[in-house]
Amino acid sequence: MLMRKLIVQLPRGLQARHTALFVHKVTRFKSEVILSKDGKTASGKDIMRIMELVVREGDEITLLVDGCDEQVAMETLKKYISNLL
Repeated sequence: MLMRKLIVQLPRGLQARHTALFVHKVTRFKSEVILSKDGKTASGKDIMRIMELVVREGDEITLLVDGCDEQVAMETLKKYISNLL
């Protein structure tokens, strides 16, 4: 299991479009992905739960990834959240 705290650098944070792209990336991996902010958590495959977290640009989130492809998944999602892709 990998866990990283990240600062969201996506313009406007995880609004609808960015959340949909995030979920699309998560579904390509076999690993389980959990996103948390301010004590609330959401599955990385649940677009509505992620939207309920109200993740804005500059917010700190915790990303947990657990599974057989966790290294690649974490690196891909970290780059996306950091607006490097």
